[in-house]
Amino acid sequence: MSNKEKILARFAAHLTKLRQEKGLSIHQLAAAAGLEYSQVQRIEKGKVNLAFTTLVALAQGLDIDLNVLLTEYKIPR
Repeated sequence: MSNKEKILARFAAHLTKLRQEKGLSIHQLAAAAGLEYSQVQRIEKGKVNLAFTTLVALAQGLDIDLNVLLTEYKIPR
């Protein structure tokens, strides 16, 4: 697994954990974030490299500050 794949997989797991803690389905998060269901699903599977605006939309959809989405994420070594 490449470093990029590790980063995406780690973020995917982190996002899924945050979503589940909020009690949201992927459909609910997608709607709250103004994103397509398939896009959020691919992000949670670690299949897509995110744009900054997508990170902002996900934080808004989770009703958390962007820094929570990013600072609690641990970069794989």
